Amino acid sequence: MTQDEILQTLREVIAEAENFTTWTVSTPHLVELVKRAVEAEREACAMIGDSMDPLQDGAIGRAIRARGQA
Repeated sequence: MTQDEILQTLREVIAEAENFTTWTVSTPHLVELVKRAVEAEREACAMIGDSMDPLQDGAIGRAIRARGQA
């Protein structure tokens, strides 16, 4: 994720978590931000994997995405 994407995602996390203070970034906000960053990076890697193995029907991308389901 780029710095702008991270900041936008953080704003979204803060806006969605009404039960937490918005004056500071709380631990739950940071946990959700990291979770979303990891998911975005995993999907970016999976997309590269999809493009690398056209003969294997996307097996690399599926394997990478499956890591998020574990």
